[in-house]
Amino acid sequence: MEKQPNYIEEATPGGVPVKLWTRGVPVEDEARRQLANAARLPIVFRHIAAMPDVHFGIGATVGSVIPTLRAIIPAAVGVDIGCGMIACKTTLAAQDLPDNLAPLRAAIERAVPHGRAPGNRDPGAWQKTPGAVDTAWAQLEPEFEALCRDYPKLAKTNHHKHLGTLGGGNHFVEVCLDEQGSVWFMLHSGSRGVGNAIGTMFIELARQDALRNNANLPDRDLAYFEEGARYFGDYVRAVGWAQKFARANREVMMRRVLEAAKTVIRKPFQSHLEAVNCHHNYVQKETHFGQEVYLTRKGAVSAKAGELGIIPGSMGARSFIVRGRGNPESFQSCSHGAGRAMSRGDARRRFTLADHRAATEGVECRKDKDVIDETPAAYKDIDAVMKAQEDLVEVVHTLKQVVCVKG
Repeated sequence: MEKQPNYIEEATPGGVPVKLWTRGVPVEDEARRQLANAARLPIVFRHIAAMPDVHFGIGATVGSVIPTLRAIIPAAVGVDIGCGMIACKTTLAAQDLPDNLAPLRAAIERAVPHGRAPGNRDPGAWQKTPGAVDTAWAQLEPEFEALCRDYPKLAKTNHHKHLGTLGGGNHFVEVCLDEQGSVWFMLHSGSRGVGNAIGTMFIELARQDALRNNANLPDRDLAYFEEGARYFGDYVRAVGWAQKFARANREVMMRRVLEAAKTVIRKPFQSHLEAVNCHHNYVQKETHFGQEVYLTRKGAVSAKAGELGIIPGSMGARSFIVRGRGNPESFQSCSHGAGRAMSRGDARRRFTLADHRAATEGVECRKDKDVIDETPAAYKDIDAVMKAQEDLVEVVHTLKQVVCVKG
């Protein structure tokens, strides 16, 4: 008897099918509508894959994998270009950590600018950039200056001052323990203000192009550039640079986090024993089903056969280091996390500070009203999400955080 596929296939009138890895995981009607809108675009190849953490987003659905022919949808990539995860295992064991983890959290918070504040002061940016940031920026600067010659407004962003910084929202730094009690450091961030500026600018240029060409789009945020169009090459160049910035940003932060930890943890240790650095908001050329496409993963991680990836839970839930199974039907992709179960506003209205404190018991983290929108219950059940994608990845390590730094 032939085994049934793990995904649910839904036909799209006037478009390609949508395959959803969402068995046992709720999907909002708004997310389904967004997926169907994208599936109706004439540039989409074969089908769209929806990951188990799929939820409503701006333009394209978060948790979607969209293959396009000779075209890219800037809003499907989004404005947090290259956002992703980095994790590394250390030679430390649980018993090597101090009993009081507050100084470790404080040391990490001092080492990595994070968060947002009203007015002119930006606590999430460097006032004076350290040498490691300057060294990393020197590698990125020539290509950025070339972009600024064509798009001068990018020069006004906080590019250099945001390199090596966390940001806010769902970005975080964590200290975790795996199933053997080994200590891991893990963080989540992207291309910061400069990536946002690049994404916002090209999304608007795509909309203007669509208006000029009288494009009949199911959603104006699904405007796209085709190969040969005026801005296509510039967007490919800019989004590629932002993805490099995001990767470098995570690497710089991880080095600083490890250095900060060594000022608090007495036992000498080594790191990067098993290191993973992966994007989950990005586009790149790949070949699937014999066809070269631009593959956009918006809230999804590459899961080629044997490839390591990271699927985080939430502030109080488990996270996973995974190995891809190379499933062709998902375009060799998996989820990028648990996925939001509700909007930030709904979370703030629904949960109390007492709820948040109970949900994050045992984790050294912020327990104030300004992080209630990030409380674990605002996210889908990570165990259900992992169950729904057993044919996409296998679990290599299960991590549970003991320290969480939020922006």
